Amino acid sequence: MLQAVLVGLAVLVICVVAVVGFFRVRSNRSGEPLVGGKHSVSSIDTFGVQTTFDDTPVGGTGPRTLGASSESSAPKTSSTGRISDAVRSRFVAMGVLAAAIFGSLTAKLWSMQVLASSSYESQSEENKYSKIKTPAPRGYIYDAGGIAIVKNRSALTVLADADVADDHDVVQRLSTVLGIPYNVVRSRILDNSSGAQSQRVVASDARMRDVAFIAEHSDAFSGVTIQERSMRSYPYGALASHAVGYTGSVSKDILASMPKNRSVELGDSIGQSGVEAAYDEILAGEHGLRTVMADADGNVVSVVSETAPSRGSDVYLTIKAPVQYVAETALKDLIAPTGIIGEGKGVAGAVVAMDVTDGSIVAMASYPTFNPQTFIGGISQDTWDLYESAESYYPLLNRCISGTYPAASTFKSFTGLAALKYGFADTKKEWNCTGSWDGFGSGDVQKCWLSSGHGSITFHEGIVQSCDVVFYEIAYDFYFAGKSQGGKLSDTAMQEEVEKYGFGKTTGVDISGEEAGRIPTPEWKAQHWVDVPTEGVWRGGDLTNMVIGQGDVLVTPLQIAVAYGGIATGTMMKPHLLKEVRNSDSTTPAITYKQQELATPDIDKKDLKTVRDALHDVAAGSANLVTAFEEAGVSLDDIACKTGTGEVAGKDDYAWFVCYMPFDNPKYVCAVLVEQGGGGASAAGPIGAQIMGALKAYDAGELTDVGVVAASSGESVEYGGSSGGRTD
Repeated sequence: MLQAVLVGLAVLVICVVAVVGFFRVRSNRSGEPLVGGKHSVSSIDTFGVQTTFDDTPVGGTGPRTLGASSESSAPKTSSTGRISDAVRSRFVAMGVLAAAIFGSLTAKLWSMQVLASSSYESQSEENKYSKIKTPAPRGYIYDAGGIAIVKNRSALTVLADADVADDHDVVQRLSTVLGIPYNVVRSRILDNSSGAQSQRVVASDARMRDVAFIAEHSDAFSGVTIQERSMRSYPYGALASHAVGYTGSVSKDILASMPKNRSVELGDSIGQSGVEAAYDEILAGEHGLRTVMADADGNVVSVVSETAPSRGSDVYLTIKAPVQYVAETALKDLIAPTGIIGEGKGVAGAVVAMDVTDGSIVAMASYPTFNPQTFIGGISQDTWDLYESAESYYPLLNRCISGTYPAASTFKSFTGLAALKYGFADTKKEWNCTGSWDGFGSGDVQKCWLSSGHGSITFHEGIVQSCDVVFYEIAYDFYFAGKSQGGKLSDTAMQEEVEKYGFGKTTGVDISGEEAGRIPTPEWKAQHWVDVPTEGVWRGGDLTNMVIGQGDVLVTPLQIAVAYGGIATGTMMKPHLLKEVRNSDSTTPAITYKQQELATPDIDKKDLKTVRDALHDVAAGSANLVTAFEEAGVSLDDIACKTGTGEVAGKDDYAWFVCYMPFDNPKYVCAVLVEQGGGGASAAGPIGAQIMGALKAYDAGELTDVGVVAASSGESVEYGGSSGGRTD
């Protein structure tokens, strides 16, 4: 700052002197034009001719008197003087101007060479040296017990200097050896997004044989180097892949969309889904820094210094890997025992197990699944097309949070609580189930899953045996109690009670992709059918379908698990996968997840006990469930559960099962869905029993093994179905 002030003062002084000198000259010539006066020919001829050295004319014989004629001499003398003064003034002005110019230049040179020399020297050094960021290894991902389910491994990366793009032969050789099209190789080398002096990534996770060939023929690959870099490693294959997610390399598009405060370089690995994406900034490490010397063409001459990158922080999940392995294996063995979907029972499925005391998700499995390893170095178009095909049943879809399904009979616990609140059901009231129902007298008969009927049945038995007719009657009472039918209740009284348990909105789980599901209302239906108003009229049948979890009701397996956790304890906890964060060199948590309550529904405790007692007796009423829990080593006294069979047009029934334990002091809840699996007790129930048995064994220290989970093959055959109709 001081240097700038001094230079400014010097230039100002010079300019002031120049201006003063200029105007001083002008004042001396006041009233006399410098040019423009009309001169006679004689005046011009005589200008500069006379001399003071010799008065004798050349070749003359005597003295010559100057100015002999008074008539002509006076004007000559006057004119000559004025012209001489004008010329002199011009030279003075030009001299002053020249002095000002040269003075300014001198001042500037003095400031550059003396005052600012250090600054320019520094800039020169900066131009000579360039700083390049180097990729950092990501942090590990562990399960709740400290088992590393995502690690890093060293991988070989092929790099090229920028000028290699101009060497056709080298680019062609790289294309041939690496199996990458010529234009792709060249475009990657031309990409300067990471800096002019940065080496460009040609291939990540290159094959050893390709790297060996390049190394052995280094003369043919001028400007090409091999570098070891960190890549993701999955010791247990596809285990918890939907929860963990996958990473991908930063592209130009991703780089352009990143927030300004995020330090990301082209070629870095970045989380694309699951925990990898949700906690990307925590997992990402700090870049290293290379200082290189470059020549005039921008080519790197030498590496001056290098600071190693630092690994990101480690993330510990709430997932219990041994239990997760049981869940993944159980789904696969049911749906695709040979590895081909369609040769087992069902075509897809999901499992969510959660600790109801704090919202910790201890298992999250979705089938079909995928191996995150596939995305390292870029996924091929063929593989991506396979993952997105109906034939593969969309392995990238996390059905736990993104799949929406009819809730089926699992919904009856919540519509039953609504009935208890408004007096449409109690512990003494009885209904008569004949197997069919037409309470509206419309001729549109609705069936109970048990076509022969349940006969006289109470509310408790209605839940235990999942009688549809009991709930049709409840919906009938709600419908005619609504204001649109002349009653006093809101037309959405039942929906409002159900929504207390979080249906129709997301739970806020800490990974992206969660769907809200749907609880239909008159307003929703009118909007949904806005183009066909006659179809948008809310009718009694809409409510009788909704009350049993059918019609337009849609829920996710995670929503079911969270809601039943609310029944089990009276409080719904926010589900989460994060347990804690630790620095890579520390055993002390830097961040610990703080549990959060979603809601505590204002439900009468007596009503909750009524529903809980009914759920406690469900398992004992099913031979399939009795066997499944016995094999899992879980006492029926510890279990409360509900089955469900969802009906979807054109497809086989969807199997549901949800349970919690221990009954007297709930700890865990588990929700299981099997798409087109048939009855809930026969298809989904045994998986739920296995999960509960695994959790019991894990807590006792008896379950510690974790195996490798194979990704789905993507193969399928036409599915023949698994049931001939609803069984629960």
